[in-house]
Amino acid sequence: MGVLYNQIADQLQALILEGVYRDGDRLPGVRILGRQFGVSISTVLQAHQTLEARGYLEARERSGYFVRLPARDIPEPRMPRHRSRPVPVTAREMTLDLCADEQKQMVPLATAIPHPDYLPLRQIQQSTLWAARRGLETLDYAFPGKESFRRQIAQRMAAIGVPVTPDDILATNGAQEAIILALRAVTEPGDIVAVESPSFPGILQALEVVGLRVIEIPTHPSEGISLEGLQLALEQWPLKACVAVPNHSNPMGARMSDERKKQLVSMLAAAGVPLIEDDIYGDLSHNGQRPRPAKAFDRADNVIYCSSFSKTVSPGLRLGWMIPGRHMASARQHKYFVNLATSSIPQLAVAHFLEQGGYDRYLRAARQHYREGTERMRSAVARSFPEGTAVSRPQGGFVLWVELPDGVSGTALYQRARAENINVAPGLMFSTTRKFENCLRLNGGNPWTERLEAAVFRLGALAHEAVVGD
Repeated sequence: MGVLYNQIADQLQALILEGVYRDGDRLPGVRILGRQFGVSISTVLQAHQTLEARGYLEARERSGYFVRLPARDIPEPRMPRHRSRPVPVTAREMTLDLCADEQKQMVPLATAIPHPDYLPLRQIQQSTLWAARRGLETLDYAFPGKESFRRQIAQRMAAIGVPVTPDDILATNGAQEAIILALRAVTEPGDIVAVESPSFPGILQALEVVGLRVIEIPTHPSEGISLEGLQLALEQWPLKACVAVPNHSNPMGARMSDERKKQLVSMLAAAGVPLIEDDIYGDLSHNGQRPRPAKAFDRADNVIYCSSFSKTVSPGLRLGWMIPGRHMASARQHKYFVNLATSSIPQLAVAHFLEQGGYDRYLRAARQHYREGTERMRSAVARSFPEGTAVSRPQGGFVLWVELPDGVSGTALYQRARAENINVAPGLMFSTTRKFENCLRLNGGNPWTERLEAAVFRLGALAHEAVVGD
């Protein structure tokens, strides 16, 4: 029997290597393969287990066995070791160009936007129709937010270790507005704010809108912001705030441990520097266990919590929230002056969706999609990019940070790829001082198709050409 299942495993492996079954394909069922090879189901299962051990198959619960081609061992990117001085923030036109390009017929690997196929379209349509029938309730200024929406958020926050009341929550137009309101509540133009490096371009844009200077703190691809680097900055500069993404940061995908979150919170509290926490990816942990936010360890009311449904339910709803704590009065005032209130119908619709229990059911599928998408993207980069490439290993979210071999320009690669209708995000967008010229960010939140795979392999070929050209 041992010889027989090894023979079946060898035959299946040959079919995989010959391209009959491609990376990500689902193998036929065990009964079908049993009839095909003239063996028992148990023999097929043993063959599958052998191929799993060899690294050619992956078993997915209630879904079957899928081809997963082994890739060369590829390291994570290095943590930046730069020391920076506070500098003004300048918005980059490239960020707006990338967003515009995503609307064209380009392969969408640049912006961190979830694919429409992975969003709960039917449920949101039903909840929006329900909300639209609420009559006068949809027509008023919903300031500081619809009570039903804030109540649902309070319930979810309690479940992750942040007990708050609806009155503690301010509805916003996405997390971007929440971060801007938080910055305006605790800073004045010209103040210095610490951020992760590399940092999400939206955070850098928020800092520019408020007229702040930024000091970049090196960030580890899996452990998050350097606490040592932050402590040094606290000792050297009069920081007025720190903006961080402790859960599945963008672009690194890092998730800080609870212990490091506690240290981050206590360090900033001791220095009297508010932490503005962006937890937009917190619900998208790949292992299904929702990590606690840094706010859960806040005992000094020093953390301003910001989040939204843009990466989960819908980017187009533009619905977020914040927990300003002792800065609520200032945040409410700025919110009122800027746009009075957040739209009523999206709040009512999402509150209904949450109350019906659909959100948690949807998340289970979304987390699986993004785990598989980032793993396949990482595997494709490992197989197609030149030696010396490093790729992050995110535990949540759907973005990957790629560090190219020394001397290979991410900006030049972006420009060449764009000419071939492939959209990627060059690393210089994620810093105020062009520190990541040899890096890219890729979106792993798309269904895997032949077009997408071909685009990644073409990127790898372009990177090879850049190495040869040097």
